Amino acid sequence: MKNDIHDLGLVLDSKTKLILIESWDEPRVLETLTGLAVKRGLGLHIWSITEGLQRLGFAGGAVGEQTGQEPEAALKLIKADPQANLYVMCDLHPFLSDNPKLVRLLKEVAMREAPQAPTLVLVSHACKLPAEVQRFAARFSLALPTEEELLAMVREEALRWSERNRGARVRTDNRTLQQVVKNLRGMSHAEARTLARNVICDDGAITQEDLPELNKTKFQLLDLDGVLSFEYDTARFADVGGLNNLKRWLAERQGIFLDGKAVDLPKGMLLVGVQGGGKSMAAKAVAGLWGLPLLRLDFACLYNKFFGETERNLRDALKLAEQMAPCVLWMDEIEKGLASGDHDGGVSQRVLGTLLTWMAERKAPVFMVATANVIERLPPELVRKGRFDELFFVDLPDPGVRAEIFRIHLSRRELDPAGFDLNGLAAACDGFSGAEIEQVVVSALYAAQAQQQTVDQALLLKSISATAPLSVVMAEDLHALRSWASGRTVSAN
Repeated sequence: MKNDIHDLGLVLDSKTKLILIESWDEPRVLETLTGLAVKRGLGLHIWSITEGLQRLGFAGGAVGEQTGQEPEAALKLIKADPQANLYVMCDLHPFLSDNPKLVRLLKEVAMREAPQAPTLVLVSHACKLPAEVQRFAARFSLALPTEEELLAMVREEALRWSERNRGARVRTDNRTLQQVVKNLRGMSHAEARTLARNVICDDGAITQEDLPELNKTKFQLLDLDGVLSFEYDTARFADVGGLNNLKRWLAERQGIFLDGKAVDLPKGMLLVGVQGGGKSMAAKAVAGLWGLPLLRLDFACLYNKFFGETERNLRDALKLAEQMAPCVLWMDEIEKGLASGDHDGGVSQRVLGTLLTWMAERKAPVFMVATANVIERLPPELVRKGRFDELFFVDLPDPGVRAEIFRIHLSRRELDPAGFDLNGLAAACDGFSGAEIEQVVVSALYAAQAQQQTVDQALLLKSISATAPLSVVMAEDLHALRSWASGRTVSAN
């Protein structure tokens, strides 16, 4: 808080008479302003619609009688004050939208140039000043807690839990503790402390199982729902068959990205390949492997019929993703949202421009995973070198990977893989994607239930023979995709 007091003091020294502080952590804002008033020997007055205008003593208690209950009366008192006092008004913004007299009073307070004129600080979670007042105001933001402060908060909450539970120690490991601290970044002091307390209080432990719930709660606090959605169930990377080259590439970059201190943090990757090849599963698994929240950008919710709204929706979504950092941002079937066309009034081009600017300028640790099925529909500006760290091609699985995919999906459905000839099944489904192999297992389960028998090798082989894979139905498209990928992409397998 010392740095906040110092920085806010510099704003006061600039002789600005109107300061706007947007924050959800009102108690901390008032604590900081009280510390500044004490340090500078300023009189401190706080207004709210419930309490009116009150003068506070250095101990933080009210010492003056309640006055100026209505905002207009309070602003008149502030305007008439001949002393360089500090005034704080909480939640004035609802009154400014349709009250020109209040706007004028606020402007007159802001324009006073007398050396002993008071300074007014507006505090709210969000406040849009009228245009005629905006240029007279200075904006100030409280510093978010550092990783060292976040770690101290977690340890303090662990100590408090221990004191309430007869000295029992909170169970955790250093890797999980560091992940919790990194996932608390972007939260205010009060929010971070609440989240840390919630992680500990349910079972007296900080484990990997706590991370998804922590990230989900953080997502809800930031009110990100809408264009962005939070993917709660991130797959373990062990549940993705094959993609060994991609797994190795990610493992090499995991430590650098999670550390967050390198000059050139990993930016992301573009996965191109056949439908059902495992691109979406890989995107989910990156977040699961790295212990990060996974956010999915829904292009269907992004587009708006009003001019400029679509681009604004994208900017808001990207800004909110940065607030969730470190995180993985997943853009599924990105070609459907960015495919260039001449019949949309230039919306897709403006969306592309907004996205490319963000990709080039972002500093927050947001790892972008984009997937595409039809590469020809992607604009060349997006796929050139430098936009993504790497462009991977996800081809159909080879026999060994197909056998592994069968093992995964049989195990998920409580069927013992040892009771099946996995290599025989893999050979029988040449040309099948991972999604098609899963449907073979599901179809065999339905058939077994209908015939009141257990799933066996024969049922699986029958299900395979009844399936026409996409590689056969759309053989020409697959050949064209492989031809394009040759020499342009890196194999994910």
